Amino acid sequence: MCGIVGLFLKDKSLEPKLGEMLTDMLITMSDRGPDSAGIAVYGDDHEGFAKLTIQAADPATAFENLDKDLAAAINEHVTVRVIDTHAVIDLPEDKMAEARAALKELRPGARVMSAGEVIEIYKEVGLPGDVAKRFDIPKLTGTHGIGHTRMATESAVTTLGAHPFSTGADQCLVHNGSLSNHNSLRRKLAREGVTVETENDTEVAAAYLTWKMQNGSTLGEALESGLNDLDGFYTFVVGTKDGFGVLRDPIACKPAVMAETDQYVAFGSEYRALVNLPGIENARVWEPEPATVYFWNH
Repeated sequence: MCGIVGLFLKDKSLEPKLGEMLTDMLITMSDRGPDSAGIAVYGDDHEGFAKLTIQAADPATAFENLDKDLAAAINEHVTVRVIDTHAVIDLPEDKMAEARAALKELRPGARVMSAGEVIEIYKEVGLPGDVAKRFDIPKLTGTHGIGHTRMATESAVTTLGAHPFSTGADQCLVHNGSLSNHNSLRRKLAREGVTVETENDTEVAAAYLTWKMQNGSTLGEALESGLNDLDGFYTFVVGTKDGFGVLRDPIACKPAVMAETDQYVAFGSEYRALVNLPGIENARVWEPEPATVYFWNH
C-alpha cells in the first residue's frame, strides 16, 4: 500500500523546520506501510563540495577510522558524520568517483544510499517514528524533501529495499504502486550499463529516469517517456537538486493529494498527512491529474 509525503519550501524561514514537518507528515502515514521508512532531504549547497551517504549493517566496524582510511585512499581531506547505521561523508566534488571506488575496497559491506552536492538519504526497517528518532530527522534543515513508509509487496523487508532510491547525483524517487515490467526493464538497463542493486521495482524506475536524463532528457521528458515504457500502476514523487516532481500513471488508482501556498508545495498519499502544515486551511488543494507531470524548482 505504502505512503508518500513531499515538501518543497518556497519560504526560506521554514527551512529549519523541514525535517520536523516531514517527520510529522510521514508518521501520519504509518499505517499505510509499517515495515520500513526513509527520508531524502536536500540541504545547503557548498560550492566545490559533495557528500556521500552510506549505510552499514555493522556500523561500529564499518565507520571506525573511515575518515583516515578514505583520506589516504583519495589523497584528500574528508569528514565523516556517523548517524546510527548511516554516515555522511563530506568531500571535494571532484573526488566523488574516486571515493566511491575506494569505498568498495575499503568497506565492501557499506552501501551508498545517496550521492550528490546536497542530498542525504536515511532509511531503515521499522516504523516511521522509530526511523525518524534513530536519525534525528526532525532536526534536519533544507529546502525540500521526500519521505516514504513502505508495505513490502514485491521484495524483502530490508534496509536496501526501503525507499527512497537514488540512482543519480542528487536524484531520488519514491513510489506507491507496482510495475509489471520491471524485470525486462532491469535487463534492458543492464545492457545499457546501468546497475540496479535490489529486487525492488522502484529502484528500476529510478534507474530508468537517471538513464533517460543521462541521455539528454530533462526530468519532465524522462517522466513523460515513462508513461510509455513503464507498465503498471504508480504514483511517483521524484527529487532533484533544486526541486521535486510528481507523476501518476494514466489510470491513477493510487491515492494522491497536493496543496500549495505562498510558503510551500506539499504532497501526501492522503490529505491527513497535510493537516498540520502552516496555513493549510488557506491552501489550494487538489488531486494531481493522471498522466500529468508536475514539477517545482528553485
